[in-house]
Amino acid sequence: MNASAEKIEYYTIEDLYNLPEGTRAELIDGKLYMMSAPGVVHQRISSYLHNEIYNYIKKNHKNCEPFAAPFAVFLDSDDKTYLEPDISVICNKNLLTDKGCSGAPDWIIEIVSPNSRPMDYYKKLMKYASAGVREYWIVDYEKNHIIVYNFEHDTVEDFSFSNKVKAGIYEDFEIDFSEIAFYK
Repeated sequence: MNASAEKIEYYTIEDLYNLPEGTRAELIDGKLYMMSAPGVVHQRISSYLHNEIYNYIKKNHKNCEPFAAPFAVFLDSDDKTYLEPDISVICNKNLLTDKGCSGAPDWIIEIVSPNSRPMDYYKKLMKYASAGVREYWIVDYEKNHIIVYNFEHDTVEDFSFSNKVKAGIYEDFEIDFSEIAFYK
């Protein structure tokens, strides 16, 4: 390699914390990914999903806790990965610290925005699967599509916004996505 070759730069969580206030970014394996603020439809869907999950957990599975973004998830034990999933459900309270979740949440939902599509469908999918997340949902309102990855059972299911989608980590919980139609 010659001296003029481009230097590959890796970032750490400290670098992420030192970004100007208000800057939204995630860090995956030392690479920094800038994020834009979510739009209104995105936030409406996030609020609806978080509310449904919160109410179910409050009545049935008090050992779990849902968190909406911005909420820090440190998947790896190093300082090179920091994510803010749209919704994280954590059932092992030992993973929770003052800074967020240190380890893999049980269930993650990402709501796709136009600029986040490659991250949600590929990079985060691989990262969540390898980190031990039990279930990962990709909610893509522009494509009227929900993909449910159940990593525990090695299954992938496709749904639309006219479906009820069952959460794999619970026996008796499903979310009616047709209720979201009024948000779009």
